[in-house]
Amino acid sequence: MPQDTTDRARLRHHGDADVRPGMLDFAVNVQGSAPPDWLRNRLAARLHELGRYPDAAEVAAARAAVAARHGRSPDEVLLLAGAAEGFAMLPRLAPELAAVIHPSFTEPELALRESEVAVAQVVLEPPYALDPGLVPEAADLVVVGNPTNPTSVLHPAAAIHALRRPGRLVVVDEAFADAVPGESESLAGESLPDVLVVRSLTKTWALAGLRCGYILGPPPVLARLDRGRAHWPIGTLQLEAIAATADPVAVAESRSRAERIAADRAAMVPRLRELGIEVHEPAHGPFLLIRVPDAELLRKRLADRDIAVRRGDTFPGLAPGHLRLAVRSPAEVEHLITALEELGL
Repeated sequence: MPQDTTDRARLRHHGDADVRPGMLDFAVNVQGSAPPDWLRNRLAARLHELGRYPDAAEVAAARAAVAARHGRSPDEVLLLAGAAEGFAMLPRLAPELAAVIHPSFTEPELALRESEVAVAQVVLEPPYALDPGLVPEAADLVVVGNPTNPTSVLHPAAAIHALRRPGRLVVVDEAFADAVPGESESLAGESLPDVLVVRSLTKTWALAGLRCGYILGPPPVLARLDRGRAHWPIGTLQLEAIAATADPVAVAESRSRAERIAADRAAMVPRLRELGIEVHEPAHGPFLLIRVPDAELLRKRLADRDIAVRRGDTFPGLAPGHLRLAVRSPAEVEHLITALEELGL
């Protein structure tokens, strides 16, 4: 096997490392600084129960809520302490060769490499359209984001289906799927024997500090992922948050939030382009990939003005000059635009 020369420090880098307290945050894709009032109230109402362990009935109830939300059966749901935990479980599937489609979220590749799994980077060229033919036929595990972080590309569901092969498992990172109006192109509602869908509740519901997510997939594969896990891996407040955000009323609210994100993104793009900034489109996620002449210098100069943006050079496959910007409200975007103008863009 060729020597692995991948820079794992770059794979470990995430947007939160670019943010200091008090900064205007365009680096992290979480929507808002705290969960909505109704969700905070539900979580607060459970605080007095933290003296006891979560029980099996609570776990079953949360799994049932997620299953109902996606039209699946409860045994097709594995609850997670954040989507990142799901990626950390992937080495338990013992793939011979894992293909990770880039540019994309780096945590899956890092987890696989840390467990000495052979990894093939499949790098998509702009406009980053998914070409299943680029994936090595020998790959028995394929990881793809949809919509993809950081490109904001939404791959057609048909293209993801085309990745499927006998003896291969396809893992779809849908951490931002609920930020897409109608959750179009999602595979979360399809029960397939060779597809895992990873979902996060961190982004839309501002739960980064609570770590909530889940995997949808075939029960035998979920059992392999769950094997060897610590007892009580999901706490009481996590279970409450997972069940609460799967409720039909919450799902309707997330759909409204997705429409608002789409409107804010549509308003943000021309403001950036007016400054001569290259913005990658079409964009479907709650973030935009931009390109400027000297990204690192601009990032540092914005940080000096207490504005955080996400560096792009840690994503495999991105050419120099890229940054990622979270979609924000018009008022916040105006603040960013003013700073960029003052910096001479």
